[in-house]
Amino acid sequence: MMTVETIMSKSLVIVDVYDSLRKVKRIFDSSGFHHLLVVESGRLFGVISDRDLLKALSPTVGTVSETASDETTLNKRAHLIMTRNPVTLGPGARIYDAIEIFNSHDISCIPVVDDEHKPVGIISWRDILKSL
Repeated sequence: MMTVETIMSKSLVIVDVYDSLRKVKRIFDSSGFHHLLVVESGRLFGVISDRDLLKALSPTVGTVSETASDETTLNKRAHLIMTRNPVTLGPGARIYDAIEIFNSHDISCIPVVDDEHKPVGIISWRDILKSL
């Protein structure tokens, strides 16, 4: 039986609930990641996708047309745009459990957490397809 742990990505990008959207944007702009895990005191609290950030920002951010409102938005905190209480799996879960979750929820990643709800990995459809 293949478990989530065997195919999950262990390369995680983690931000704190109080980190600014400016920091979140900088991470997305400089990495190839599409999801950031949001923690508070080391425990998973939420997930921010690159799409969540795009929805929160105006198209003028980072351009010569940037406004004071854009600056205010960049100073907002991560917890304001994250998906709270994301669906998670433990590392020992079966890959079929992950497939069931993807089929029944409109999500593109599943954080993998340990018994203390600390992130240890993340799994996407891409990881499942690669394993087949």
